[in-house]
Amino acid sequence: MLVNGSPGNLISIRDRGLLYGDGVFRTLRVANGAPLHWPLHYQKLLRDCAALGIACPDFSCLSAELDGLLQHHPDAVFKLIVTRGSGARGYAPDSCVAPTHLWDVAPVPVYPEHWAVYGVALHLCALSLGHQPRLAGIKHLNRLENVLAAAEFAGSDAAEGLLLDDRGRVIEGTRSNIFLISNNRLITPDLSRCGVAGVARDRVMAAAGKTGMPVEVREVALDELSAADEVFLTNSVFGLWPVARFEQKCWGSFDGVAKLRTALDVE
Repeated sequence: MLVNGSPGNLISIRDRGLLYGDGVFRTLRVANGAPLHWPLHYQKLLRDCAALGIACPDFSCLSAELDGLLQHHPDAVFKLIVTRGSGARGYAPDSCVAPTHLWDVAPVPVYPEHWAVYGVALHLCALSLGHQPRLAGIKHLNRLENVLAAAEFAGSDAAEGLLLDDRGRVIEGTRSNIFLISNNRLITPDLSRCGVAGVARDRVMAAAGKTGMPVEVREVALDELSAADEVFLTNSVFGLWPVARFEQKCWGSFDGVAKLRTALDVE
């Protein structure tokens, strides 16, 4: 782990990321010494920092730190955290606070190989996401909704949980974005009120455009999910997982997912 560019794992007890979740993060996969889609992750980091009014570390600085870590961790999952930094007690941020940034390194999680081919079970979470347009799309450190939702299906055969908003509309997975394929159209929920807009989500939509598949970003009702020809999940660590089972609905054919995965592989 690096803290502000130096080896270590300690931050101040006054760091606002710890005290208030006042910060953002990105998670990226490293394979064969290469950080996959690092420039895209940085652009998201830059946007999210700007939305919170946090000074984002320079791309060249972070890239140099990343290169150093790659020498010792060629195959791993890297997490980059940027907080507003340490400050005095109280919610109101101090304009003079210097941001803190951290790199964490973890082993690549091992998932059953058949999940990527034959699909996963998806659990409908009871917890619903609240609307907060100021934070919508941002990968901020306030992830208690996801923590509580993930606890609902821990120990079950479900690989992921589906999160709805407080109006019952489909938003995302607890750690993933969700897509539907219906009549050869790619559909993904609008995230202007809540949810996280991930790098993998952007890449899938771009890949669909290259294959000629129309893309719709809009509100998605729960009954649309069960009626879809295919459903799949994405994140930057596991890639694409087809959904094989959701409540009473089962899917067994994932031709659209295979087509999109091929388009992503040739990027």
